Amino acid sequence: MADAKKLVIKVTAGADAPERCSQAFTVAAVAAASGVEVSLWLTGESAWFALPGRAAEFELPHAAPLPELIAGVQAGGRITLCTQCAARRDIEEKDVLEGVRIAGAQVFVSEAMAPGTQALVY
Repeated sequence: MADAKKLVIKVTAGADAPERCSQAFTVAAVAAASGVEVSLWLTGESAWFALPGRAAEFELPHAAPLPELIAGVQAGGRITLCTQCAARRDIEEKDVLEGVRIAGAQVFVSEAMAPGTQALVY
């Protein structure tokens, strides 16, 4: 990753796999705080964290609070909610946190394949 200028992270886990979920958000927030351009994709059960208040409901002992991690990512990057994941959960653009966009696989592939980009999936 030494040559990477951008980090794309896809998180597929939510409350169903709290350690994996927390790790993805933590890595994204630390990377953003380190000056790396971060694109965090919410897919599967993590899609719920695009909604106001849902991150505050997430609890994992000895882990940073999810709302703080989300704020950290947004300060240095972008959060995207998967189009299909949003549709399956009846989540619309008007429902999501400010700054969260909804986009699909074409955008993900474009970001992940860009030169100087490292992609991770949790």
